[in-house]
Amino acid sequence: MATIHALNIPDELYEQLQHLAKAENNSIDAQVITILQNALQAKTQPTEEEKRKNVPKLLEEISRRRRRLNPADFGLPDSTELIREDRDR
Repeated sequence: MATIHALNIPDELYEQLQHLAKAENNSIDAQVITILQNALQAKTQPTEEEKRKNVPKLLEEISRRRRRLNPADFGLPDSTELIREDRDR
């Protein structure tokens, strides 16, 4: 595991980090790792706007890949026939 040494951290920032770590029952090292992970995850995930732009592409891909199922492939009767039978009763 790699080690990072941060130099010249402002006293105020370090105190805030200490308070946050204590409030979450973490060591300062664990708290720094958590903050870094959250920040990196937020930067690498697409924004809502990017997600919305991808929706039409996703829907097109889904409809292209979707194979229409035929009930006859499974030995099942056509639903139209079943409805007609039910109406004739």
